[in-house]
Amino acid sequence: MKILFIGGTGNLSLACAEYLASQGHEISILNRGKSKIETPFEQIIADRNQPGALKKALQDRHFDVIADFICFDAQQAETAFEACRGRCAQYIFISTTVVYAKPHQKLPVTEQSPTGNNFSAYGRDKEAAENFLFSKYADDGFPITIVRPSHTYSERWLPNVVSSLGYTLAARLEQGKPIFVHDDGQGLWTLTHVRDFAVGFAGLCGNTRSIGQVYQITSDMVLTWNQIMRETAWALHIEEPEILTIPSEFICRIRPDMNGKLFGDKACAGIFDCAKLKKLVPDFDCRISFRQGIRESVAWFKADPARQTVDPEADQIFDQVCQAWKEQKSDN
Repeated sequence: MKILFIGGTGNLSLACAEYLASQGHEISILNRGKSKIETPFEQIIADRNQPGALKKALQDRHFDVIADFICFDAQQAETAFEACRGRCAQYIFISTTVVYAKPHQKLPVTEQSPTGNNFSAYGRDKEAAENFLFSKYADDGFPITIVRPSHTYSERWLPNVVSSLGYTLAARLEQGKPIFVHDDGQGLWTLTHVRDFAVGFAGLCGNTRSIGQVYQITSDMVLTWNQIMRETAWALHIEEPEILTIPSEFICRIRPDMNGKLFGDKACAGIFDCAKLKKLVPDFDCRISFRQGIRESVAWFKADPARQTVDPEADQIFDQVCQAWKEQKSDN
């Protein structure tokens, strides 16, 4: 198949492109050309947010599948529809499990679980994009497939509640600085490695039975946030990390910008049922444990000191919340 990735160098999309290429498919990627990640794939340079740019870039092309990893709201979905209709046999929109209403009414979460996230603008925007695209499927037969990943990580990510991209969490642990998890740290969470995700995603590509449908792609392996942080520390050979357990309400009072990340996502149990996907894609079977995946991530960062970048904003969030919590505890 000829497959176009809109994006193509991100956490999810690169792994999916590489996996599909290994299966013999012809891969192209469309992005602004600003990524430092080099790939062997054909690259189409265009800024989808510039009026007419996406449509112009695709006007003389046709693909079996167009997979859009960087569509975040209804306006971008409309731009994609105008550019991609008639140019592909299938358009796959990468949405998110953050579209679901929080807190969950029932676990595990399925594709039929209620949507409408009152805490996350990101989730509401993704849902609006879904709704627009489904309207075009109903009205015009636009060949849409919706994919909803949850917290999916690659070697470039160290999962945590603040910001998973980069080396910030590891740097703090190595320097003996405190980190935090929300509430008592016993909240349940699902982490999916991108290589496992890619198998499920590939099974949807070119599969006509997936058109007009929604599929979750997540692992079945559930951890607590305490386990996630301790496995990360152990991967860094740190036996006794300072992990503070802090109520979500307190975290969001100190940093209101954490409200969507917590109450709209990570403070709610993340347990998902992927039976619908497994029925369609029997090869989908998540095999990479977090213990294995996080050690691969640490090894990737350690292989090149230039990769060990710290995000000043994420570091500041950790500092502010941890300091405020310690001050409150000392006052009491």
